[in-house]
Order: sequence, then C-alpha cells, then structure tokens
Amino acid sequence: MLRPLTRAGALSSLTRPAAVRTAFRSLHCSRPALQTHTPLSRGKKFLKFSLATFGAIGLGATALVVSFLVYDISSYKEIDDCGDIDVHALALSPRRGGPKNLPIFDSWLDDTDTPEKAESSSKPRLVVLGSGWGSVALLNALKPGDYNVTLISPSNYFLFTPMLPSATVGTLELRSITEPVRRICAAAAAHFVNASANNIDFKERLIECSQRDPVTGDTVNFYVPYDKVVVGVGCTTNTHGVKGLQYCHFLKTVDDSKSIRNQLVANLEKAALPSTSIDERKRLLSFVVCGGGPTGVEMAAEVYDLMNEDLAKHYPKALRNLVSVHVIQSRSAILNTFDHSVSEYAMERFKHDNIDLLINSRVVEVKEDRVLFSQADPKDPSKKIIKEVPFGLCLWSTGVDQSPLTKSIVKDIGAPNQTNRRAIETDPQLRILGTPEGQAYAIGDCSTVRTHVLDTALDILKSHVLASRPFSANTQETPEALEKRVHEIKLTVGEVKRLTAVLQKTLPDSSEHFVRIDELFQEYDADHSGTLSYSELTKMLKDVDQKITSLPATAQRANQQGVYLGKKLRKIASIGAAAYDTPVPYGDIDAAYYKPFKYKHLGNLAYLGNAAVFDFGKHGTFTGGLLGMYIWRSAYFSQCVSFRTRALMFQDWLKRGLFGRDFIAP
Repeated sequence: MLRPLTRAGALSSLTRPAAVRTAFRSLHCSRPALQTHTPLSRGKKFLKFSLATFGAIGLGATALVVSFLVYDISSYKEIDDCGDIDVHALALSPRRGGPKNLPIFDSWLDDTDTPEKAESSSKPRLVVLGSGWGSVALLNALKPGDYNVTLISPSNYFLFTPMLPSATVGTLELRSITEPVRRICAAAAAHFVNASANNIDFKERLIECSQRDPVTGDTVNFYVPYDKVVVGVGCTTNTHGVKGLQYCHFLKTVDDSKSIRNQLVANLEKAALPSTSIDERKRLLSFVVCGGGPTGVEMAAEVYDLMNEDLAKHYPKALRNLVSVHVIQSRSAILNTFDHSVSEYAMERFKHDNIDLLINSRVVEVKEDRVLFSQADPKDPSKKIIKEVPFGLCLWSTGVDQSPLTKSIVKDIGAPNQTNRRAIETDPQLRILGTPEGQAYAIGDCSTVRTHVLDTALDILKSHVLASRPFSANTQETPEALEKRVHEIKLTVGEVKRLTAVLQKTLPDSSEHFVRIDELFQEYDADHSGTLSYSELTKMLKDVDQKITSLPATAQRANQQGVYLGKKLRKIASIGAAAYDTPVPYGDIDAAYYKPFKYKHLGNLAYLGNAAVFDFGKHGTFTGGLLGMYIWRSAYFSQCVSFRTRALMFQDWLKRGLFGRDFIAP
C-alpha cells in the first residue's frame, strides 16, 4: 500500500535528478508501462543464443578431439625396453616326467612380469581349463595373488555366445562380441596358455596338453601340474546319430559364424547370376534350421531380418520373393523350455513373418542339398511319412554332447562315480565325483550336479538322525545297532524334519520340494502310524529325486557356477593353512567353509526378429515387439565383460540403423 506524499517528500522530490523522478513516477503509476519488442530485437536475441549454443558445443567438441589426440600421441612408444628380465630356469628348460615322459611346465616366462605374479608364484597352483562363461566369471571372482592361476584354452578369446547369431548375419561384428583372454588374465594376474587339454591324471595331478601350429601342423605335447583344477571346457553339439551332418553348419565358435556368413554371401552371389535357374535360386535361398531351441530360433529370426531389411538394397529385388526360412522341430512347439504362452507367441510371430515351422518333425538324414525328415501320417498317425526340404544352408542346433576331454575324464573315473553319458558328475560343492576331495572341480555345460536324494538322505540318516537319538539301554535300539538294520527304522515327523533340514543344506536344489513337509509326511504315511517306515521314506525320497530337474546348459548357469567357485576358493585362500590344519566334520573342507551351490534361475530370453520374448519363471512372462527387442538388447548389453565390448556393440547397433548390414564375407 502506497503512503501519501508529505511536504518534505514533495520538496525533496524536486531536488532529485530528472531520471530519478521519472523512475519514481513510474512506480506510482496505476499500471506499468508496456515494453515493446520488435521482431528485429527478438531475432537478434535468438541469433546470439544460437551462436552461443553452437559455440559451446563446438568448443566442447574441439576440447574432446584435442584431449583424444594428446592421449593418442602419448600411447605410441618408439622403444619399449623392459631391461633385464628374471626368468626361472625351469621356464627355459622344463623338466620331463609323467606317464608319457613329456615336458612338465612348472614355471612360465611371465612369472615375474608383475608384482602380483611374482608374489603368487609360490602360492597353490590353480589351473582353469576353458575360456567360456564359467572360467571368466571364476577369474573375475578371485583375488589376484591368492593362487598361482593358469588358464588353458585353445581359443585366445572369450566369446559372448548369446549374440553369436547377430554377429553371423552382420548385425554385430565378431570383434564386438569377443574379448582377448590375455586381457582378462592380466587383470586377474593369471597366466594364459593357448593349448588344448587332452587328459587329466588325477593321481599325479598332471594335465596333458597339446598346442598345434595352424600353419605347419606341428604339435607340441606337454604337462601342466596343478594343486587345484577347474574343468570348464563346455560341450559340443549332439548329433543324435543322424547321417549326413557334414553338410550342416554348427554355431558354437567364431569360425562357425564366419563359415555360415561366407555361405550366405556365396549363395546370394550365385543366385544373382542370370545363368542360375529358378529351381536352383529357390534352393540357394532356402535356409533350414534343425532345432527349435533359443539358438535355432534366434538364428532363423536373424536370417529373416537380413533378407527382409537389407537384401533388396544390395541385390536384385527379384531374389526377395524366392527366400524361404524353415525351422524343423521334433517337439510340438518351438522354445519348448519356455512358458507355453511364450512358445505360442513365438510361433504366431514366425507365422506372421512367413517362417515355415515344421513341428513334430524329426530329421532322418541330411543330404548334400536337402533335409529328409519324418512326420506322422495325417491318415494314420501311427505311421510315419518321409518328407524333404531343399536348402542352400542348413544349421544343426539340437542338444549338447560331451567334449573330448569330458569323455576322457568320465571314462577314466568310471562307475559308480561317473555314470552320466553327457556330462561330468559333480557333488553340490562342484567337486568332480571320484577325484581326491578339494582338488578337481567342474563348471558350466561340461558338468552336471548329481542330486541322488536317496543316497544322500541315507548318509544323513545315519550321521544326524540316528546319532541324535537319546541313549537306550536296549542294545538293539542304539544308533550303532539301528545303522546295521536301517531298513527296520521308523521315523517320527520331528526326525523327518531334521533329516530334510540337513538334506536341504546339502542339496539346495531339493529345498522347494520339502517346503510343506507336514503335508508330505501325511501323504507318504500310508499306514497312518504316525511314523515313516524305511520303505515309505524311500518312496518319498525317490519321488522327490525325480522332480528335481537337471541344470540348464546356459551361459547364465555357467556364470553363476564360476562366481560361486571363485568366491569359495577365495574364502579358502583367506583362511590359509588353517583351513587344512583345523579339524572339520568328516574332513570336508569345502562344506565346512562354504555352502553348496544353488542355481538361481533369472529367466530366459529369445530374439524373434524385431521382437523378443522373456520367461521369468514364477515372476511371469513378457512378449513384445520393438520394445521387447530393446529390452533384450539392454539385458545382454549389461552382461558384457568389458567397457570395450559395450562400446563396440553400441557402435554396431548404431551403424546398422544408419547404413544397414554389410554383405561382406569375413
């Protein structure tokens, strides 16, 4: 509220300068004066703002370029003289020995290259076989210097297998999904040997290896000694006894991906020739995938994307209508390990994209230019009819089988410790059954955890349940006497709970089947006696054993096992010699200091061609188009092992969006 002007104020106002009086009067006006902006003044302000903005951006970009140039200049070295290097005598002249009197590599040329390696040279020797998901996760989980670590692999790179179909058709480059193993080993202060492990002598603790020269074909054989060995060599593709697989391609390695891409480009180039007949063009442009699992489905989707989005840009448009993609699946649906709704969505998506789904079909034989498969006769389902589909490229992607080293290990150990025909059997601590405890482990696709709930439960019954019973004057009821005639025992509900509680700690994968133990007790108490007899207990445990599913052969499982084993070995190393000097129950050091491995299923993902599906198990499912595809990309982008691969992968996706895929044979 304005106060009235006094006489003194009026007089003083007369003495103020004119500019001040003008401003003072404006404050007492009934309304403010309107400010006018001409279009010219507004244009000048916008121009100034634009120039300032672009100037700041340009200055920032210039600073980045200059900074990069300074860094790049500093990265070049004219002379890198490492000076005198101390090398152990055994690294220059290895001793010989072992069953085949081969050189034994006790030391390496880089034993003293870094302080961490020099310190770890006197530590227990930990040898890791393979450079896949499990092995890399193990190395990343170890503390550098705890062990003298050596990684042996015929591949000097880690392959990001989930993105292999994308790299095969040029959506990504192969270098974007590979990471040099030596770079990973350097971060873990580990040695790397580019060789194949052929056999393990568990008594002598020697690994027989061989390195083949790809040019001359010469082979060098040698032994690598170990204190602890981890087998993570993966698996091979299961042939199922089908003839003619020499005409098929596989998708496991970088070389497989290159071979498929070369064949794709060669087929397209031949189909583009005017001299090629229509029938031959159709055959060349027919792509057959045998197997409806994630790898087969994603490969079919990637080939469809390539042909649908990029073919007409680089090749005659007449070829596009001749392209066909076929998926042969022995089950009633593709992605049959996913939720039913996800499988249905995938099938509908493929039908929409005109991808030919041949379900309930089993491959009989593969010829040089066609696949023969059987289907039920529509007129008489009990009979089979043979059909065929021609192909220019056939991918075989059905199931897994043992690698040569896995077969050797299983054969050498033999029954009863190794009875699985497809993998090395381990206990829940991931130790290879039939080997000295705490010396040999197996992780990833080459292994499987043996549950055998019944056998484990009987051991627990004797060691925990019977031993905890109160003292009895009746000599026939003592734990020692009952152990000899365990088939006569009767367990109360409390004893069954005690038994299953220990069993769940020993076999974590059985936990979900013993959640409602009271209901389970009532179900198997057939005579309603209030106790479980030996036969009733045995039946219950056998039924539970059958419900426990084997672990999936996925990167997710291998990664979890690698992290688990790395943390456990790190724990044992931190305890040191006390871990072996301190008495532990039953002499089981691993079990005394670390819990058994428990697989946690995080879900399944699959790419369907500009769409993706997700199966999160108990947490539901998700199916989506482009949104699903970007979520799928984000999920795998976050799983990259280094910033380098993330940067390259992002660059490839950007390049595909701007310029499309390249039809270039690698």
